[in-house]
Amino acid sequence: MNSLGKLVSMILSARVFCINCFGCTRSIPVLGADPPGGMGLANESSLMDFILLGFSDHPRLEAVFFVFVLFFYLLTLVGNFTIIIISCLDPLLHTPMYFFLSNLSLLDICFTTSLAPQILVNLRGPKTITYGGCVAQLYISLALGSTECILLAVMALDRYVAVCKPLHYVVIMNPRLCQQLASISWLSGLANSLIHATFTLQLPLCGNHRLDHFICEVPALLKLACVDATVNELVLFVVSVLFLVIPPALILISYGFITQAVLRIKSVEARHKAFSTCSSHLTVMIVFYGTIIYMYLQPSESYAQDQGKFISLFYTMVTPTLNPIIYTLRNKDVKEALRKLLSGKL
Repeated sequence: MNSLGKLVSMILSARVFCINCFGCTRSIPVLGADPPGGMGLANESSLMDFILLGFSDHPRLEAVFFVFVLFFYLLTLVGNFTIIIISCLDPLLHTPMYFFLSNLSLLDICFTTSLAPQILVNLRGPKTITYGGCVAQLYISLALGSTECILLAVMALDRYVAVCKPLHYVVIMNPRLCQQLASISWLSGLANSLIHATFTLQLPLCGNHRLDHFICEVPALLKLACVDATVNELVLFVVSVLFLVIPPALILISYGFITQAVLRIKSVEARHKAFSTCSSHLTVMIVFYGTIIYMYLQPSESYAQDQGKFISLFYTMVTPTLNPIIYTLRNKDVKEALRKLLSGKL
């Protein structure tokens, strides 16, 4: 009985892991050895943190990048909070255009805040992020980035109605429709994140936790997979088409009609104001979509990790800063509202 008890005790205390036999996808339990790391991302990574390599191969530049990220993060907060405040306080800015612009500013604040603190820590401190932190960052940043893709298209629709159908603008772009369009933008971004990030997190890593990036981003995570990620890359491509090809295509079409309508305006001042307002939105669109399309629509074989990190740094830190700057410097209404805010008249 003592021998039997010892045998049972040995079996219960034995370490168990799985191996795949002859390429079969079903696993066989084997006793007494270390696991090779064939578990899925969710199970395996819960036991280990991710190591974010970031810019560790450029140690002399890390201090420069730290100042760069901190500067643009603070600029993003100040600029976008200013847009939200003046849009709420100035009655002249209680229009659909500034309603959507306030949504964009709130979006940019949340987006950069979901990434910037971790980037700053990564540049000056530990190069690790917990599994939970990585998952949260992936879901939140992906949801907010996808929302901005749709919101920019909605803003183009608003400009199209304002320029091409000015007499019906107030009726068409009523508060209820504006709220519905904003809600669709936010919900579509959330839906994309739930689908896209979940697919990515199901990939097995086989013990590989060294993420060659400074944030948890889909292309970098796909690089860690130790299995064929063709299905995930197909999902990534389809989603990218829906969020990165169709919206800018609709925006360009709407601006084609806007250009035709503006050229028919006889007043030089009115024409200049229309072009100034629309060119601001077009500039934001080109900068935002251009960098994102480069990241998500190129084949995985041609994805250069170092180049991808620099481009990610641009669209995560610089682009949210450009939005308030472009709209403020090129818009008389915003500059006037800002002047009244600084002089205490709001």
